Amino acid sequence: MNLLVKNIFRFLLLVLFQVYVLDKILLHQMVTPYLYFIFILWLPFSIGRSWLMLIGFLLGYTIDSFRQNPGFHAAACVLIAYLRPFVVNLLMPNDGAEANYSEPSAKSFGGFLPYFIYAGVLATVHNVWLFLLEAWQFADPMYFLLKSVLSTVVTLFWMFAVELIFNRKQKFKTNTA
Repeated sequence: MNLLVKNIFRFLLLVLFQVYVLDKILLHQMVTPYLYFIFILWLPFSIGRSWLMLIGFLLGYTIDSFRQNPGFHAAACVLIAYLRPFVVNLLMPNDGAEANYSEPSAKSFGGFLPYFIYAGVLATVHNVWLFLLEAWQFADPMYFLLKSVLSTVVTLFWMFAVELIFNRKQKFKTNTA
């Protein structure tokens, strides 16, 4: 499947799943599962930071338009889109796996643990920034901290469930013609 068509399909599927399924799940006032931003985490390595941030803004703005929020999700998505290349460079094996694989996965990171750290760091940043913008106060720091931690744990559970269900087959690219 063409890369553009595949990513448009992912975008639509993740946004619709977030809006019509996950947003309807009321686990508790403290837990809000977010899965839509896995789209940013799965984008190819070859995308430049400017395009990554623009796509992050469009993804967040789309979610905000369904929720009637004034840019909270857009800001969180732009932040993780900006930070993603730094996190990839920190966690990627030094053998240049980003040149050998097209997009982030446990296989391209050289194992489950680095990929889990990659997803965990960006999920934590997304949730903390989003909840900070929503609350815009520290009247109850324990509530903010607990909501951020619990939502991140549930988000990571959903992310890895999706990873297991939708196995993204990646081929090892070689330099031979």
